[in-house]
Amino acid sequence: MPGTARPPATPPTRGWPVPDPAAAGRAPAAAGTVPVMPRTAEPFRPPVTVDDLDQAVRLAVALLREAPAAVWDARAGTLEWDCWETVEHLGDDLFAYAAQLGPRTPPMDGEVPFVLRSRRPGGPASVVHADRAAGPAGLLQVLEASGALLVAMVRTTPPHVRAHHVFGASDPEGFAAMGIVETLVHTHDVAQGLGLAWNPPAGLCSRVLARLFPDAPRDTDPWPALLWATGRAELPGHPRLTTWRWYGEPRR
Repeated sequence: MPGTARPPATPPTRGWPVPDPAAAGRAPAAAGTVPVMPRTAEPFRPPVTVDDLDQAVRLAVALLREAPAAVWDARAGTLEWDCWETVEHLGDDLFAYAAQLGPRTPPMDGEVPFVLRSRRPGGPASVVHADRAAGPAGLLQVLEASGALLVAMVRTTPPHVRAHHVFGASDPEGFAAMGIVETLVHTHDVAQGLGLAWNPPAGLCSRVLARLFPDAPRDTDPWPALLWATGRAELPGHPRLTTWRWYGEPRR
């Protein structure tokens, strides 16, 4: 998911971007990099919890259930996918994060090798596809189930476990935070296409910003800051990003 304001072109995995070897001095970069700033000692950071992840998915599903069945082919915000495809992609991201934590020895050199398929040229490459005959209710059931898998894996995986992600090997808290960001910002994309209002809790946004986006502005409300950090909005004094990434490595 991280990267340009639209899905990266021909990505090798799920719409997650290709690492950028030119970004030296940090974990492997992909889909661009928020400007690198010198790090100072970090203040206390409230942890991202499995209950945060569960809340994010529940709120997203509840909102999307409000949309009528006829509008799901609308384009999802600034993405080049429609709303149905974007929810499939979100469900696939949550499933994929759960799968990374699943093996007794999680992979450290790549993703668990599921076969990815796209329904159409330019569509998201996914393992998870919802049966169109089941309608939006079935699609949201797929999303809810994928979220529950990640919730279960984060809840039961010991905190010392690490697994591969293109933005740095991460721990269960990191995968929970990634799942929350995926859920919040892709629900934003879909809500734009469906004509729904989406304003997630400030606390959720604040905790994932602190965990994954250490260089994001801290002098503004956390939801606009998260939209800025993921290339979806401008902030005063901070032009909209055309490329971006997060940092998944465990934080101290």
